[in-house]
Amino acid sequence: QVQLVESGGGSVQAGGSLRLSCAASGYTYSPYCMGWFRQVPGKAREGVATIDSFGRTNYEESVKGRFTISQNSAKNILYLEMNNVKPEDTALYFCAADPGSCAADWSDDRFFDYWGQGTQVTVSS
Repeated sequence: QVQLVESGGGSVQAGGSLRLSCAASGYTYSPYCMGWFRQVPGKAREGVATIDSFGRTNYEESVKGRFTISQNSAKNILYLEMNNVKPEDTALYFCAADPGSCAADWSDDRFFDYWGQGTQVTVSS
């Protein structure tokens, strides 16, 4: 059974940094695509970044240059390093995974089969 467990969320002031982690268990697919999504109340879930088993990455335009997605394949942990955060980054952040390479439309959350429960990030101005 695949399980994704996020951690590392919290409250931070604008301009600060956070590192989110996602521990994956029961996930042995290769190739694979893993990613981070975020959602605020009343809005659709938004793709933030993805990485595949070859290390290829995709980023949402507003986080380019500020966020970095990475993985420790040996430990099955996915990371999202968030720097220079802004109040508009406030959201519930989800980890997601799917067998196969990331789709061309990587930000479509329908592509992903497995999801974590989410970790809240709150950025104050």
